[in-house]
Amino acid sequence: MIDLKKLTKWDAGKLFDYAILPKDTDEEAIRNGCREAKAYNCAAFYSSSPYWTPIVVEELGDTDVNIATGISFPFGSQPSAVKAMETEMAVKAGCTCLDMVINIGALKDKKYDVVKQELVDFKNAAQGRMTKGILDVAFLTDDEIKAGCELIKEVGLDYAKSATGQFEGPTMEQVLIMKETIADSNVKLKVSGVKFPRPQNAWAFIMAGAELVGTRAAPEIIDSMDQMREIGLLPPYEG
Repeated sequence: MIDLKKLTKWDAGKLFDYAILPKDTDEEAIRNGCREAKAYNCAAFYSSSPYWTPIVVEELGDTDVNIATGISFPFGSQPSAVKAMETEMAVKAGCTCLDMVINIGALKDKKYDVVKQELVDFKNAAQGRMTKGILDVAFLTDDEIKAGCELIKEVGLDYAKSATGQFEGPTMEQVLIMKETIADSNVKLKVSGVKFPRPQNAWAFIMAGAELVGTRAAPEIIDSMDQMREIGLLPPYEG
């Protein structure tokens, strides 16, 4: 569990993956987002596809902010070979973190061999880069959430991730199911799809066990730390 009493705002930046994902995103938005990610010491900056990766590398290649992208984003329904090819393209372009949307339909149909194989193909194509499997739990039952997390555990991805952020976000109950399912493994928990009020909900997910939060509102949430401490949602700073 992260000790929030020890974190400054600068330290807290590493709890957040800053994402700029809207369909109408342009180059200016990507460059500005990269600069904000650097200014707030974020863990990573995410674009929606490897198309933007060369620009992100230009902006962040000499920093410790991870260069990240979505794979098969946001639907996850492409064949595994297509997902693997996109992953290889992202790695070649300079990505250090990759978040792949799993095939939700295959998971719901209990075609676990299909889901496992695409996770294996994805991990292999990532060539040692950080990997995260996106479940989009709003579309899943509790048992399906558990099954997806078990497959992510079995393959050995770095993170299980709650959502793409493009649809409904996760409930606290769903996040806790994910946390419990991966508790006996090295897989970490990333929460995305945080809804309003974003600062309060994001900090609540971190206090519940999320090790990363992915959001476009990262600067707003980091800036809220003083207020969250003032009202008692976060513990006082004791660094």
